[in-house]
Amino acid sequence: MPAILLLAAGASSRLGQPKQLLAYEGRSLLRRAAETAVAAAAGGPVVVVTGALHEELLPELSGLPVRVVRCPEWERGMGASLKCGLAALETAGAVPTLTILLCDQPHVTPTLLRQLHETHTATGQPIVAAEYEGVRGVPVLFAGAALPLLRALPDAAGAAQLLRRHPELVAAVPFPAAAVDVDTPAQYAALLAANSDQR
Repeated sequence: MPAILLLAAGASSRLGQPKQLLAYEGRSLLRRAAETAVAAAAGGPVVVVTGALHEELLPELSGLPVRVVRCPEWERGMGASLKCGLAALETAGAVPTLTILLCDQPHVTPTLLRQLHETHTATGQPIVAAEYEGVRGVPVLFAGAALPLLRALPDAAGAAQLLRRHPELVAAVPFPAAAVDVDTPAQYAALLAANSDQR
């Protein structure tokens, strides 16, 4: 079973309010991402890493088969949250593959997460990343052979640093919609406007 790690530890300093709790299509971004992860995991383990807003986020995850882990060193950066989540998963047993997901990419689907896994199986590449706007990034799958790279990641770095450093290990799944993320009020406004335009 693929393991999925959903990172939701940040304080959303650029946004000025918790991005995890922003509403989109009737659900918070965190709830959407967690439901996407659960659907893609198909019974495999899903760990949600919180940090700045642990207590505030718990109600958004109620009723979902996820394990919530608070990263005490979340302020040090994404790498710290990644390693915290990976350690939590490994306490329950070996992790054959790990898919990393963020809560601020609202267009990511269970289908995309399954495609990452299928591409790993088909190519044998130890890392499979979504590709959008000419870059490879999250969501990203790391097979067991690549997990030591994650464990050695500096606290302040994210998975994207590994993708740039080891391009020979990476297969890509094109997914242009993953370029939409929410870091600023303007990006959130654009997301809502685009959604209303489609109706």
